[in-house]
Formats: sequence, structure tokens, C-alpha cells
Amino acid sequence: MTVSEKAAYLKGLADGLGIDKETKEGKLFSAIIDLLSDVAAEIEDLGYAIDELGDEIDAVSEDLQDVEDYVFDDEDSDTCCCDDDDYDYDYDEEDEPMFFSLKCPNCENEITVDEDVLSLGSINCPNCNEKLEFEFDEDDECCCIGGDEDEDEDDED
Repeated sequence: MTVSEKAAYLKGLADGLGIDKETKEGKLFSAIIDLLSDVAAEIEDLGYAIDELGDEIDAVSEDLQDVEDYVFDDEDSDTCCCDDDDYDYDYDEEDEPMFFSLKCPNCENEITVDEDVLSLGSINCPNCNEKLEFEFDEDDECCCIGGDEDEDEDDED
């Protein structure tokens, strides 16, 4: 039984008992029952509001998850032919210069280079002197370490 139903039951019980609303006790009981009815209605309204807010919070949470997936999830990106562990790039506040962190496939030394070094096409690893070759396509914002890596599908002719 809900709070509203219990308040309605008390009101019906008071009416059934024939409580005289003109006496002091009758006025008190009548005021208490009216108050209980009002409180029960407010509680019921709050319950509906809570349910609506819960639904809205769930919708916002789902939207936020979509945004987070879009912004932070690089693993499902089809624009790069490299593994995420092999490189990552960061922009500074002015988007210049762009730096890339690369991992040498031979010694696994991490190397940070800028766009100018990538445009050279290759460098020697400063740790093991292994020649690292790059393919950099500015449209895709992708770099590939040459060697054992799979060839990009766009390069097949």
C-alpha cells in the first residue's frame, strides 16, 4: 500500500467513525489527516520527479560515453596503419610543432621526433643505429615505421 493509499484509508476511517469535526479533537484529527494527505501527494510527486531525473541522467551518461569513445578511443581508428604502441602524437596549444613518439622495432627504444624529421623519410635509431624509414601522409596524419610493418593498403598498385 502506498503512502497516498494509507492517507486515503485514514480519511475514510475517520469519516466512517463519524468523528465530529466541530469538536477540538475532531478538528485536530481532521487537520492531521489533511496534512498526511498533502505530504503523501508531495512524496508521490517527488518519486515521479526522481524517476524522470534518473532517466535524464542515464541519457546524459550515454551521450557522455559516446563523446568519450569518440575523443579517447584511438584503438578502433582505421586511419592509421601502425599499432598504437608504435607511435603517438601530441599537439601543443598552437598546434605547432607536432611531435611523434616512435618505438624502434629493433631495440624498442622510444624516440621523439617532429614533422621535419619525419619529412626526411628515414633516420637512424640513436640507440642501435638501425635505419628507421617513415611514410608520412599529412592528409591521414599517420606515420609508419618501415621494415617489418604491414604495407598500407593505399600503397598497393
